Amino acid sequence: MFNVEYRIGRCALVALCLVWLAGIAACARTPPEQRLRERIAEMQVALEERRPSDFIAGVADDFSGESGLDREGAHNLMRAQVLRNARIGVTLGPLDIELHGERATVKFSAVLAGGSGGLVPDSARPWAVTTGWRDGSDGWQLIHASWEPML
Repeated sequence: MFNVEYRIGRCALVALCLVWLAGIAACARTPPEQRLRERIAEMQVALEERRPSDFIAGVADDFSGESGLDREGAHNLMRAQVLRNARIGVTLGPLDIELHGERATVKFSAVLAGGSGGLVPDSARPWAVTTGWRDGSDGWQLIHASWEPML
């Protein structure tokens, strides 16, 4: 009898430990700001590595940008840049992130450079960028972007 009670108690203890560990894992979710920073970094790398489809994965279906630019237009813009430039460089300034629950505003400067792949880019231009983001089941998605030249 003691052996059966010992096994039941041991199984209950193991089950309790598993529930506790699952609870810790659920609480250990990456903070929203860190996930947003990671998404932006992923999109930057995708553009630099000439992968417009991976870049656009971070753009929401209902995206809106400058001059009526929508998600499909943004995708076409990325593809055109990949075709036009053998190398693409993206340098972002510090991200100024304001979280508003499931939404965020991110402001930053960006220098975009493109060219034939030589040591010096054929073109480069600094921009002031303001973006709007929404957090959801697909992670952070870009929902709005506006930009203006800095020079």
